[in-house]
Amino acid sequence: MMMVNDDGLVECKIDDSEDEDGGVEEQMNTPPPPPEFASKAPTPAPKPPTPAPTPPPSTATPPPSAPTPPPSQPVNRDPNGINRHLKVEVSDVLAEPATPHSADRVWVYSVVGFEKTRVWTYRCLSLLLAVPFAFMCGIFLAVLACLHVWFLVPCVQLSNTFLPCLRSLCICTVNVFISPFCTSLALGCSQVALSLSNKDWHQPREKTLV
Repeated sequence: MMMVNDDGLVECKIDDSEDEDGGVEEQMNTPPPPPEFASKAPTPAPKPPTPAPTPPPSTATPPPSAPTPPPSQPVNRDPNGINRHLKVEVSDVLAEPATPHSADRVWVYSVVGFEKTRVWTYRCLSLLLAVPFAFMCGIFLAVLACLHVWFLVPCVQLSNTFLPCLRSLCICTVNVFISPFCTSLALGCSQVALSLSNKDWHQPREKTLV
């Protein structure tokens, strides 16, 4: 026989009370069960996040400012460094030793005059001559490219195409005409022998002594 502990018993109280309309209402007050019989309470669902209150629109909103452009970097006009040797500074041309020393004003004005003269003279000359020289260089390079594309390369390719035929023709000509003649001449000359005696060697020498 199974014994039930007093802790597992649940006391139920029933109260009979009359409503205002005259009916009987049964109320059941159920106490919470003991902890060993109590089930885990369901986890409450997470509440949705409340949206942040939007500020009321202001009547006078300033217009959005345009983004400031980034500072422009100087364009490298000599990316391949073909004119690197033309980077001439004042210290590469003018240098005053310690002993023959001029006045400070003279040195400052000399440096300023050198730089300004070099810069502005180049600017004036480039203003006058840069565009015509650029046109001349473009025409010269265009002529070279045209000759290379339409004359030099076709001649080389045609030569590579027809040279094997000319080579075979020249080899046939040499084997048919020149080679037999040279072979016969070599055989004829191979039978010729030259012999020199002492008498023949001394006669020219005695004539020179007389």
